[in-house]
Amino acid sequence: MRIRSLGVIDDAVVELSPGFTAVTGETGAGKTMVVTSLGLLLGGRADPALVRIGAKAAVVEGRIVMRPDAPAALRAEEAGAELDDGALLISRTVSAEGRSRAHVGGRSVPVGLLAELADDLVAVHGQTDQQGLLRPARQRQALDRYAGDAVAVPLEKYAAAHRRLRAVAGELEEITTRARERAQEADLLRFGLDEIAAVEPLSGEDTELAAEAERLGHAESLSSAAQVAHAALAGNVEDPEGVDAGALVAGAHRALESVRSHDPALGALAERIGELGILLGDVAGELAGYADDLDADPLRLAAVEERRAALTQLIRKYGSTASGVDSVLEWAERGSVRLLELDGDDERIDELTAERDGLRLELSALAQALTDARNEAATRFASAVTEELASLAMPHARVTIDVRQTEDPEGVEVGGRLVAYGPSGVDEVELLLAPHPGAQPRPIAKGASGGELSRVMLAVEVVFAGSDPVPTYLFDEVDAGVGGKAAVEVGRRLAKLAKSAQVVVVTHLPQVAAFADRQLLVEKTNDGSVTRSGVTVLEGEARIRELSRMLAGHEDSASARAHAEELLAAARSSE
Repeated sequence: MRIRSLGVIDDAVVELSPGFTAVTGETGAGKTMVVTSLGLLLGGRADPALVRIGAKAAVVEGRIVMRPDAPAALRAEEAGAELDDGALLISRTVSAEGRSRAHVGGRSVPVGLLAELADDLVAVHGQTDQQGLLRPARQRQALDRYAGDAVAVPLEKYAAAHRRLRAVAGELEEITTRARERAQEADLLRFGLDEIAAVEPLSGEDTELAAEAERLGHAESLSSAAQVAHAALAGNVEDPEGVDAGALVAGAHRALESVRSHDPALGALAERIGELGILLGDVAGELAGYADDLDADPLRLAAVEERRAALTQLIRKYGSTASGVDSVLEWAERGSVRLLELDGDDERIDELTAERDGLRLELSALAQALTDARNEAATRFASAVTEELASLAMPHARVTIDVRQTEDPEGVEVGGRLVAYGPSGVDEVELLLAPHPGAQPRPIAKGASGGELSRVMLAVEVVFAGSDPVPTYLFDEVDAGVGGKAAVEVGRRLAKLAKSAQVVVVTHLPQVAAFADRQLLVEKTNDGSVTRSGVTVLEGEARIRELSRMLAGHEDSASARAHAEELLAAARSSE
């Protein structure tokens, strides 16, 4: 991390070890600002009072190495962020006016996204900031991962059955609650289909009838026009002296035929006029036939109009004017399919009811298997945590895990009771602590003091190491109220946890700091005007001097130096 203008820190770079990092320094030097900086990167509340006096804004930047398929990486990519050589770059800016901005992977994002990423990145344990395993839902997930395949196998089957049960129950509820509406819909469909079947419309029939009605309605004028046209082309038998087009064309043809041998061009024109005469004869014949065949029967016209009225009524009720009878036939086809679905509801209800009852029985058996596996794992987990606490200055503390169910008349049967169920089973899991003999076990958030709570969390994390996917743990003042041999054991267990995860500890205890893979010193100097804090990686002689200061309050104390060297040697030998 790089921290600028935050509290007493002007500009500092914090390089954390992949294993165990201890952050030490005098009281008030700014160790808390290191924790606060990490909190800002994880979406914590932006307090403008944290901005260094005289600065416009505080800026915290972090580089987090992770796998491309890690949940946090995938969530960041969804937001448009990109990994930089296997690392996710996060920055948080807090202005002196209180405005806050966040960037992830080069993309500006809502601050809320940082909090989402934090759940998969860091578990924070401190005097006032307890996260992660304090949440009952997380405790159940933790216990499930600790149990391994004993829970994972039945849980996978249970989750699949639960999803199917929800789908079946939803469909069954939809069918049964809407039974009246569906019955009304079926009645309307039957009425419509019967009405259409009674008329028996044919595709395109309305268009053909419209043309026929138009023809029948104007039969007299059509017949008169055909007769006049026929007379103009072929002559009128009642007027032998009249001139018609056929006679004129025939005369023209004869005139050219008599001389066509003298000029081929004129002969060609004679042929074309002959063809014209033939065409005129054909048209005249068809006109005569049209006039003879034209039906002027008023009864037929009435029948056509009656049929058209019936079709128009169907179109108005079940189709569209633009598509005519064809749209009515399409409605009938869709209605027939839908009616089959609705008529099959009773049979479908029986099928769904049988499947639902079968799934509830299956869930009951799987839920019982889950409960049994969780109870077995809870006993082992609680025993291991209690054993860890004995070495962390809590020798009389006892941890238990309460695996319980809530009765629900609408639930599934487990152990002879109807209990509430969800996608993860029927169990509610809660970590309980009895800090001393005779005390009633209480939820760890309520049953432990601040210092005890951090140690309980440490014991849980050590036992749980390797099962929880969170890659980084931050312990702030985990050693509160601890000293002597217990402090050494705290350091030893933090080092054990660091073998499977990244561990960052803010501590006052040299016994804890000695076990760290990297020790960071936060120190401040005063030049008379501005207080700056620097963060230094301690190695060799510098680390011995800091451990001596932590032991005796003086860096140059010979006995403190000897003790510091002894602590480091003991820590290395225990690796």
